[in-house]
Amino acid sequence: MKTSWMTAATISSLLTLAGCAGTGPNQQLGIAGGAVGGAVLGNAIGGNAASTLGGAAVGGLIGNEVGRNADQRNYYNNRGYYPNNGPRY
Repeated sequence: MKTSWMTAATISSLLTLAGCAGTGPNQQLGIAGGAVGGAVLGNAIGGNAASTLGGAAVGGLIGNEVGRNADQRNYYNNRGYYPNNGPRY
C-alpha cells in the first residue's frame, strides 16, 4: 500500500512538471489535480501500481483539457471577444 502511494505521488509530480511548459494557470492546476485524483481513483479501483499509474495518466490528460479550455475562455473574455457576456433575462 505504501509503495502505490509513493508511486502515485511520483507520477503526479512528473506529470505536473511535464505539463508546465507553455501552459496557463488553469491548465497547470487541471493537470496536477487530474493526475492526483486519477491516481487515487485508480488505486481505489485496481489496488496495484499499474492501475495507479494508469489512473494518474488518464486523470492528467482529462485535467489538461479542462484547464486548457478554461484558460482559452478566460483569454477571449479578457480580450473583449464576447462583449455581450453579461446576464441574460
